[in-house]
Amino acid sequence: MIVKANPAGILGTGHCVPDQVWTNKDLEKMMDTSDEWIRSRTGIGARHVAPKGVNTSDLATKAGEEALKNAGIKAEDLNLIIVCTLTPDRALPSTACKVQANLHAVNAAAFDLEAACSGFAYGSIIASQFIENKMYKYILVIGAEILTRVVNWKDRSSCVLFGDGAGAAVIGPVPSGYGILGGAMGADGTGGDFLTIPASGVEMPPTDALRENGMAYAKMDGKEVYKFAVKAMPHAAELALKRSELTKKDIDVLVPHQANIRIIQSAAKRLHVPMEKVFVNIEKYANTSGASIPIALDEAVHAGMIHRGDIVCLDGFGAGLTWASLVMKWY
Repeated sequence: MIVKANPAGILGTGHCVPDQVWTNKDLEKMMDTSDEWIRSRTGIGARHVAPKGVNTSDLATKAGEEALKNAGIKAEDLNLIIVCTLTPDRALPSTACKVQANLHAVNAAAFDLEAACSGFAYGSIIASQFIENKMYKYILVIGAEILTRVVNWKDRSSCVLFGDGAGAAVIGPVPSGYGILGGAMGADGTGGDFLTIPASGVEMPPTDALRENGMAYAKMDGKEVYKFAVKAMPHAAELALKRSELTKKDIDVLVPHQANIRIIQSAAKRLHVPMEKVFVNIEKYANTSGASIPIALDEAVHAGMIHRGDIVCLDGFGAGLTWASLVMKWY
């Protein structure tokens, strides 16, 4: 196992999901689908839905507050806030700046990061670099999404897959031998159209007509994304393990992106990690993109699944196409 001179690790986690829940049975009343169809193909049973007036920054702020509380760190001690999201409140200002204002984190820089479902892993790896080189001491990394506003509710094949939520972690210095040991990030932009929102930027500004024909909402080629995911997740984890000077058999807990139970099972099998070591909560939340991994991580911690000294692997893939994994010795 690699030992770093100035290790960075997770000091506290938190999450927030809206109170409103739409079960698969609720969706049966809205469209031609069924609980059995959704569960058998995805493992999803429900998703949380943000009400009108609640925005990504609101969920992010609450998750951040919880992470700060659990870390025992004050907001004014933060040096940086990174919000990983594909559903920002606005194009300007960044959602991270809104969170900084909400938290009164007056000494923190702030920026958004967009790597879709890989975002939290990307953000955590980036944060660790600032801490390892001693530029910053405490960084708040948040994954937050309101995906139910960017899915096409007329497209039953994709709209059932997504939900809203936020998860957060405070990253800071930890004792030698602990913390983030290695990470891996990657991208393949040639697959960008496999998961995209065509009318969402300056290339094709959204209009009422484009919303009506579905171009302003998420479009996904499910088969291509699945083929990519089952290879990308184990590849990313294996590279992160190699850089940590560890092997697959060293993994105590795997916290994967919660996109599809079949993808999770396939990745675990390829990594030779038994499912009892894999944290899964997709049944309750569906795919929350950038919020998926930090929500799962926080729940795994509070469920008593992760203990000090455990080797924990976070592993994700997302639109871009992107992938990322990081390995840490839990402090």
